[in-house]
Amino acid sequence: MTHIKKFNEIPLSILDLAPIKEEGDASESFDESVELARHAEQWGFHRFWLAEHHNMPGIASSATSVLIGHIAGNTTQIRVGSGGIMLPNHATLVIAEQFGTLESLYPGRIDLGLGRAPGSDQATAYALRRTLHMGVEDFPMQVNELQDYFSDEPISRVKSVPGQGLNIPLWLLGSSDFSARLAAEKGLPFSFASHFAPAYLDAALELYRSQFKPSDQLDQPYAMIGVNVIAADTDEEAEYLASSHQQQFLNMRRGKQTKLPAPVKSMDAIWSPMEKAAVLQSLDPETTIIGSKETIQPKLEKIQERTKADELIISSQIYHLKDRLRSYEIISELME
Repeated sequence: MTHIKKFNEIPLSILDLAPIKEEGDASESFDESVELARHAEQWGFHRFWLAEHHNMPGIASSATSVLIGHIAGNTTQIRVGSGGIMLPNHATLVIAEQFGTLESLYPGRIDLGLGRAPGSDQATAYALRRTLHMGVEDFPMQVNELQDYFSDEPISRVKSVPGQGLNIPLWLLGSSDFSARLAAEKGLPFSFASHFAPAYLDAALELYRSQFKPSDQLDQPYAMIGVNVIAADTDEEAEYLASSHQQQFLNMRRGKQTKLPAPVKSMDAIWSPMEKAAVLQSLDPETTIIGSKETIQPKLEKIQERTKADELIISSQIYHLKDRLRSYEIISELME
């Protein structure tokens, strides 16, 4: 019988979007990501992932593999990886070589999480690929190619050097049932983006677990879910800090891509009732948890108990670095 884990038995990890703040730039963002990763390692977080986004002025992690190397080089033991690499944007061989290089530099510490969305708009996708011939429908084939490049005896005449024969854990990421189904079929760990697509969480996990087939990488399903957490010493302060994330989602809904806004005392002067409802639908209270340590602990325990997640990966879009560090420090105290 499979042991059902409790919240205090599972690892907690970090999803860093390398936010670029108002009045800030990418250089500052990278310095802050390094500072966060160093603290995360000290506090006992399991992994530190970075996400591929393009043409977004508020996210600096577009060259994801480069930034993973920078974070890994400034830490010593925490796992570092992609949450994720948007595989349709790339030649599969290039990703194999990049992550083969990372694994060779930092052995036993690199994760390769894969997504099938472009992480951008159509114009940006065209600029990345120069053609849209390769699309999301080709994603399963690309995953097969990547697995072949990393195998001991690749079928392909082209070899990934470095990459061939390296044990780099592959993850599939998703916000719908497609990647859940594919992860189950291929026996890979699965991470669901419930931090922005909470509506499909339960269905995707049920499908993944019920259809899972053991593989050389994994003998039973392993599911990680994304959760937004904004923690502070008081509920009132946490609500104030959360307004940066809310403004960012509101701007996206309005069709504007902006840097991460500074927090405001009240959102009611900024959004309409309809906009508020739409933003809070994406930032569902079960997967966007805001408050003091005493407030967030039972909510994190509840979402983990409901979903039976094997791991939580936490995103905290907080404007000031000191507040972001304090938020993760509070979260880390729940692991003690």
